[in-house]
Amino acid sequence: MSTLRRLQETPRHLLVCEKSNLGHAKSRHRQLVETHYYNYRVSFLIPECGLLSKELKDFIKEIGPYYSVQNLPLHELIAHEFISTFVQKGKLILSLDKDTYEETGLQGHPSRYSGRKIMKFVVSIDLMDLSLNLDSKKSERISWCLKEKKPMKFDFLLAWHHTAGESTMMSYFSKYHIREHQPKVALSTVTELPCPVLQSRELRGKPEESCSAPELLDWLGAVFCGADLNNEPSDFISTYCCPQPSTVAARACLCSITGLILPEEIQVLLEQLSHYFDEPKLAPWVTLSVQGFADSPVSWRENEHGFRMGGEHLYNFVIFNNRDYWLQMAVGADDDCPP
Repeated sequence: MSTLRRLQETPRHLLVCEKSNLGHAKSRHRQLVETHYYNYRVSFLIPECGLLSKELKDFIKEIGPYYSVQNLPLHELIAHEFISTFVQKGKLILSLDKDTYEETGLQGHPSRYSGRKIMKFVVSIDLMDLSLNLDSKKSERISWCLKEKKPMKFDFLLAWHHTAGESTMMSYFSKYHIREHQPKVALSTVTELPCPVLQSRELRGKPEESCSAPELLDWLGAVFCGADLNNEPSDFISTYCCPQPSTVAARACLCSITGLILPEEIQVLLEQLSHYFDEPKLAPWVTLSVQGFADSPVSWRENEHGFRMGGEHLYNFVIFNNRDYWLQMAVGADDDCPP
């Protein structure tokens, strides 16, 4: 009965909403983008827009490739040559089941989301420290654990932020099965789109005057899913409708980019959208939404991310025409509160 009760319970979700201005010295928008590493999909919506600007079109064309490598030995990621070529800073974080963890002999700590019986462990390896101290006992032990004691192979997605020489990754892993991928772009124009009325200073919304940040996030999800927002009696797929009060945008541009998207590229897109209102526009606001990989080991920074109860971790910016913005950050059941 207790198991049935747990299955019937709705998993915990966390949504953090805050507001600021892009011009404020203490604004956190850059920091939040930079520290959300594993980005699966980036989407933006521009109401009252039928044609994207040249800058946004160029960004979509120039967004960098990513790579897939099959059956790559894990020890390749701790090799000095790999670290010196591709890694500027950072850690290798492993999420291991109990048996694998014990077989590796590596030092880690129990997952915060293992439940009563610990079945999952997290191991963090500082790659820069490893590279700078190749002859240390710690480095030699880690290398022995991953090369000899418990060699492991995985399929990886890799991306590299570099201004030139992108072919280096292809050549470096040429002895393995590596493929280059371009992110998939879906661009569409929606007509007669019901849009919630928002006021930049009213994050919680105001009855009969403006909608709240959570209502906006629900609406965005419906729009990017292509749901009908009219709540017609004959619609058996969705009964959702646009929150009130609302207006109708004659046209709206929707764009989604799917792949392994680097934070540096999202920073560029956010910067371009922040300048969208440099010239007068009909739109009162634009949005930028970012979804993380459900099975990534972390959400923000090195915060452990769990996959057991859904795996969602995402954030959304609403940028207003006065450069105020809302920032919404959401995570699922097995996550710390967003930063």
